Amino acid sequence: MLQVQQVAQSLGINPQTIYFYERIGLIPSPPRSPAGYRLFQPQDVERLALIGRAKTLGLTLEEIREILTLQADQSLTCQEIHDRLLAKVQKIDATIAQLQALKAELLPLVHRCEDIVSAQRPDAECGVLSLPPPPQPGEARAPCG
Repeated sequence: MLQVQQVAQSLGINPQTIYFYERIGLIPSPPRSPAGYRLFQPQDVERLALIGRAKTLGLTLEEIREILTLQADQSLTCQEIHDRLLAKVQKIDATIAQLQALKAELLPLVHRCEDIVSAQRPDAECGVLSLPPPPQPGEARAPCG
């Protein structure tokens, strides 16, 4: 059996991380020595390693919890893993699309700033981020820019 420090060192994680995982129920509370030290079994270390690996793949603690629950119920099939990983990839794709749209909005503003600076006016007041005045009632809103 291993104590927290030994487990943390073997996995390259902070002991506080182990305490946190125990507190939120990702790992069961291990038995304690007569002196009160937590004593981890090899399966506990394997579970912590699985959690670490899943985190490096970008899975959230809640997604990891679902996987661990399926594993404990012995219903963790390849299909279950496939479905969860595919959902994660789809979320990543959506995030990439959002970031690309944001980049497409920002680049014209960057180019406008570059035009001002290259015109030898680096200290000129920059109105690129200023908001247009609110439209008057019945007035159509003009596009920004």
